[in-house]
Amino acid sequence: MKTTVAQLPVVGGSDKTTVSVGTGHQEYHPVYSSPGNLTGIARHAHGNGVLPAAFLPIPKTTKRQRKTVAYQKFVRQMYHACLARIFEPLKAGMTTPEVVRCPDGHFRRVIYGLGPYIADYPEQVWLSCIVQGWCPKCTHAQPWQDRFLITCFDPGTLWDDFGIRSDLMPFTHDFPRAEIYELLSPDLLHQIIKETFKDHLVEWVMQYLHETHGEARALEIIADIDHRISAAPSFPGLRRFPDGRDFTQWTGDDSKALMKVRALSSVIQCLSCLLTGVPCGDRRPSWGHDVPSEMLKCISAFMDFCYLVRRNALTSDTLNEIDTVLARFHHHRDIFIATGIRVSISLPRQHSMLHYRPSIILFGSPNGLCSSITESKHIKSVKEPWRRSSRYKALIQMLRTLTRLDRLAALRTIFHSQGMMAGSTASYVLRTLRGELPEPPPPSEEDEDDDGGDSPGPKSLSSIELARTAQRSFPKDVTRLAAHIGQPRLHELIRRFLYDQINPDSAIPSSHVPIDSCPRFNPPINSFLSAVARFYAPSDLCGAGGMYRERIRANPNWHRQYPRYDTVFVVTDADLPGMQGMVVGRVHLFFSFTYEDNYYPCALVHRYGSAGNGPDDNTKMCVVTPEFERNGRKSLAVIHLDCIARAAHLLPIYGSAFLAEDFHFSYSLDAFRAFFVNRFVDHHSHEFLYEL
Repeated sequence: MKTTVAQLPVVGGSDKTTVSVGTGHQEYHPVYSSPGNLTGIARHAHGNGVLPAAFLPIPKTTKRQRKTVAYQKFVRQMYHACLARIFEPLKAGMTTPEVVRCPDGHFRRVIYGLGPYIADYPEQVWLSCIVQGWCPKCTHAQPWQDRFLITCFDPGTLWDDFGIRSDLMPFTHDFPRAEIYELLSPDLLHQIIKETFKDHLVEWVMQYLHETHGEARALEIIADIDHRISAAPSFPGLRRFPDGRDFTQWTGDDSKALMKVRALSSVIQCLSCLLTGVPCGDRRPSWGHDVPSEMLKCISAFMDFCYLVRRNALTSDTLNEIDTVLARFHHHRDIFIATGIRVSISLPRQHSMLHYRPSIILFGSPNGLCSSITESKHIKSVKEPWRRSSRYKALIQMLRTLTRLDRLAALRTIFHSQGMMAGSTASYVLRTLRGELPEPPPPSEEDEDDDGGDSPGPKSLSSIELARTAQRSFPKDVTRLAAHIGQPRLHELIRRFLYDQINPDSAIPSSHVPIDSCPRFNPPINSFLSAVARFYAPSDLCGAGGMYRERIRANPNWHRQYPRYDTVFVVTDADLPGMQGMVVGRVHLFFSFTYEDNYYPCALVHRYGSAGNGPDDNTKMCVVTPEFERNGRKSLAVIHLDCIARAAHLLPIYGSAFLAEDFHFSYSLDAFRAFFVNRFVDHHSHEFLYEL
């Protein structure tokens, strides 16, 4: 009888972290592990998909001894010896299958293997035993090559010509079918977001502005760019930067949030043409702060690459697109050499982009193997246990805390599976006596300040629902409601909406029908300040089923400070891809009513029309302009809520004029005549708008 053997790769990861600077730079070096058969979403979620396996020792010595060759060799040898000891229990099971009990209760024969290893570039240098500045993938294209070179060349030649340290061997050397050079996974957080985006592209454009315009003028332009960042319109989940990019410490979340705000242009140029204007209609193009279009195209290609490799599901077509945008990036980045900003571009982080496709084929989406996972685990596994300790010989106390928390989490899971964690203890006892098991309460969505987030449950069709509570301060009479919101045509628009609903096959649209031919309307209206959209958008922010929710607002007094009317994608033809089958609308009111026993959830929207015949050449984003009627009134329409796909984010085309110092972001959608449709605001927007 044939028996199958399941393979279980073990994902490793390590990263040094500092818990306290004020008490002498107390550092810890945790090593994490995770089963390789988990999905990237499960590993990213704030659960126990990734757990601390060990803490590496950090030797201390005097400043004079710290720079000696012998001490540095000792530290590295101890580092690899400890890693080999940590993974030693897997070695026997890497050649001889073991019978283990799986979570589903069945017993299977399993063979272990060392899976991808999560590490930032400094950690990769230590793991692969190479010289700083060399690529661990290219330097060790063939594992046998190292041992051959070490026997043929002296240590100096190996260091200078091959980037190899001859005094060390990686910890994987004694493990079967394990080569650390192949196991190193791509690092989106440090290689792409922090290094290439922040330290390279952002700084290079800044340097260009200084060298082209002089110090004083460049500082004025940079201050205006910062102001334009802070003036980006609101969007569910989008962080606000009141001071633009002017903060000292960039975290991973800061960098990702700024990439969203800037759409394409790193922090500097906001591809909404913070730096460059584009032609709209008959208007002549107004060029912004004099930045070459090649730089914008370079940043645009980089942003496409970043969002493509961050997808949780990548197909062969996606891999081909990754190759295409990477070629675009390499072509356009030569502008930094042509303008004298760089003499050459030979940087390990940018070079690592070449290895993403092979790594994706080997390990799957890099989004589930990013160092942002280990960075986030530092909080629960290192920093919070350290804060709970007495600070004296804290490691033992931290390990005890972690052990007890893991046991409590396991016990809670058992209790929850038995229905014992819902409601109070008294209610549980009462319902148990009745023979009933309590059901967990549904997630609350009553908080109007909640922008959204992961949505529990399996993958399902996209939907949008009005908020659960109607706004009592809004009149229910249509005439009084129209006066309350300042839209005198509301009654007429509702009647035309009903004409389209009752006559869906009519060859004459309601806009061309005399108002007297439209249905009479006078039922009570319920008004709402928001609606919640749910859609499938697999990312590191979604639920286990890949579902995400976001709250769209139409609030005339948001936080009692300013009006907030969000923009949305309105579907006009579901069979056409991207913006070809959609238009953008700005929601001025969510409301519902019942007419002839039919319930109608609706939205009053101001339509935005497409400007031009396609996306802008520099930014690859569509340009839209608000539509107005001949008498100057906004082109408004009442639409069914089912026509809304989800929220849209528009970035103003600022042109060449400097933004007023007192300009508030709440004015942005009213003050400008043309906007970019930002496809970089989140994963879902990029995915269904990318095919333009």
